[in-house]
Amino acid sequence: MSGAARRPSPPLLPLERLHHAAAADGLENLGEDLWIEVIQKMDEVYNDLLQYEVALEEKNTALEESQQFVLSVLASMSDILVVCDREGRIQEVNRSLLEFTGRQAADLLGHKFTELFADDGSREAAENMFARHSGQSLHDCELNLTAADGGGVPVSLNCTPRTNHSGAQMGMVITGRPVGELRRAYQALHEAHEDLKRTQQQLLHSEKMASLGRLVAGVAHELNNPISFVLGNVHALNRYAQRLETYLVAMHAQAPKAELDRLRQELRIDRMLEDLPSLIEGTVEGAERTRDIVDNLKRFSAVDRDQVQVFDLGQVVERAVHWVAKAAADKLKVTTDLPEGVEVVGSPGQMQQVMMNLVQNASDATAGLSQPTLEIAGCLLGDRVEVCFRDNGPGIAAEHLPHIFEPFYTTKAVGKGTGLGLAISYGLVERHGGSLTASNHPDGGARFCLTLPLASSSANK
Repeated sequence: MSGAARRPSPPLLPLERLHHAAAADGLENLGEDLWIEVIQKMDEVYNDLLQYEVALEEKNTALEESQQFVLSVLASMSDILVVCDREGRIQEVNRSLLEFTGRQAADLLGHKFTELFADDGSREAAENMFARHSGQSLHDCELNLTAADGGGVPVSLNCTPRTNHSGAQMGMVITGRPVGELRRAYQALHEAHEDLKRTQQQLLHSEKMASLGRLVAGVAHELNNPISFVLGNVHALNRYAQRLETYLVAMHAQAPKAELDRLRQELRIDRMLEDLPSLIEGTVEGAERTRDIVDNLKRFSAVDRDQVQVFDLGQVVERAVHWVAKAAADKLKVTTDLPEGVEVVGSPGQMQQVMMNLVQNASDATAGLSQPTLEIAGCLLGDRVEVCFRDNGPGIAAEHLPHIFEPFYTTKAVGKGTGLGLAISYGLVERHGGSLTASNHPDGGARFCLTLPLASSSANK
């Protein structure tokens, strides 16, 4: 009995009462140990019942929380939602549908979902949709739903089958959104896309202008040479014209032959006649060089994103190197090793901007070095061409390398860079069907490599 007395709960019946009950049933001869075993079994059953009750309460609580979560999600949906059984009767709706229709849930539950539609055509289409696509999903079906004001509003509906735990179909879940709202959202998205395109083009043009600004010194020097050459030739031609005029005046005055011979020798008419062709040729050459420089400037600064043509990539690289090297404060030594006659398809102006950005970056990275150098090497890789730019600068820090092509990301001092050159170059190369990568060369310095499809491969596609 001492072991039973120490049992905390539930309290045992007094042993005397059990003996009295047993005597009444003719079981008074059962031993005390057997009764103790019976009482222990009753205690275990009671404890099991308590545990089952606690587990049931926990599951009920979890079920209520899950139900509350589902209800909160349905209430927060902006799209309308209708849950139907297999016969098309409404079993559940969300708040958005009630607000849209202006009706109460009690007025809708148990009714056919086709009663939500505003006209016979929509109701017939909904019935056909439910009958024909039973067990299948249906997307973007536009029908007229009856709104709170009684009018029909076009709504884009999506239907999804609803199944139980064994996979048997239990009905349909119908969601939708007013088409007007979708159209407004699409219009807003379209306007945002157009704004983004305009902004991108403005950034591209701004970076072009910044590149042109950096090239002013080099272009001025480039223009100064042929213009000075032409100017000097024009002065010489002017002097020659005066001499010829003096000699011709004497001839028209019918001066004696001796006088004409003296003037011919004194004015160096014969030497002047020999020099005239080279003067004229040099003047024409200087004028043509000036014209070519201006044409190149116009081609580079023009907004030619839609201009597609076949062009020589080597000439674009040489022109970019020539212009940037002229403007560099420190004389950048550039060596090029490119295959001849490499033709690609696209915009030569845009590709020249890419090349100039890469050369300019090399020039900035090697500024201050006693012997700044840039090696440009190209090779053919099947139907593509690869051009790599390697400088002898300090290279790109590991923490900067993953972000080098991000817009507005720059390691230059304030006022020295916009952070757009490489980002725009990356986009332009991609637009031409190529790729642009950055890395550090094993022997030191930064290395930028771009690949482009050859014109022959583009023509075959």
